Amino acid sequence: MGHRIFTPLPHQSAMSTLVTEIVKSGIGLHTGVKTTVRVLPAKVGEGRYFVRVDLGDRPVIPARVEAVVSTTLSTEIGWGDTRIRTVEHLLAALTGMGIENARIEIDGAEVPLLDGSAAEWVEVLEKVAIEQKTANDRTYPHLNSPIWVQQDDAFVCALPAPEMRFTYGIDFDLPAIGNQWHGWKPASADFATEIAPARTFGLAHQIDQLREQGLIKGGSLDNALVCDADGWINPPLRFANEPVRHKLLDLVGDLSLLGTIPVAHYLAYKANHRLHVQLAQRILEF
Repeated sequence: MGHRIFTPLPHQSAMSTLVTEIVKSGIGLHTGVKTTVRVLPAKVGEGRYFVRVDLGDRPVIPARVEAVVSTTLSTEIGWGDTRIRTVEHLLAALTGMGIENARIEIDGAEVPLLDGSAAEWVEVLEKVAIEQKTANDRTYPHLNSPIWVQQDDAFVCALPAPEMRFTYGIDFDLPAIGNQWHGWKPASADFATEIAPARTFGLAHQIDQLREQGLIKGGSLDNALVCDADGWINPPLRFANEPVRHKLLDLVGDLSLLGTIPVAHYLAYKANHRLHVQLAQRILEF
């Protein structure tokens, strides 16, 4: 290649560091098994990583793109024979709160779904002591060439931009969802109020088939929005466009597997975890 895909430019951004631990328990979306998660402070430079404390050797799984092993209706990471599923909501919460270094201890194979959003993670993070520093002298990578991943009419891309921003679109045949778009710029819109509360959603006609495949064993009307041809089965929605906001939340969680997300405009349409991760993998190639 005749040019660099990244240019290191000054970019002011607030970093946060956990001062104490947080603990949450709940049911996994796909396994239906209850697990407990403890998020503890980690040293600068250690990044975000999981520890399976239920296993004798307490194996560590880095929250990195290289560790992704599956993207079927969630993002699953693994190292060796050890796996942890549905990591995206917790990782999105940590990223949205500016926490780049965290030790995440879990006593099972799936992160709890909680209410289906990242709101409960953000709530407990906001309650603990968090030291915030503005990294004026830190260098962040800026994208200087577009990167595009596409399948049929679904795509996700990263475009050069002076500020970090995200734009997401979805399109469903069901009238209650239809075509929705949402944009989020971290510098001017609060993750905790604009993105974190958006819950995962599902289509009623797909539920039986997914359960036959061993998926969504822990899914319920308490932790996911469900839609059919007549509308939402369990309203009210937290936002008029809550489904697309949740997709944007998923994208933030998946891109967090890069460690530090390069400054760019991330644009997605009808994408999924697989395409999100493929974009992250393409970014890592350069």
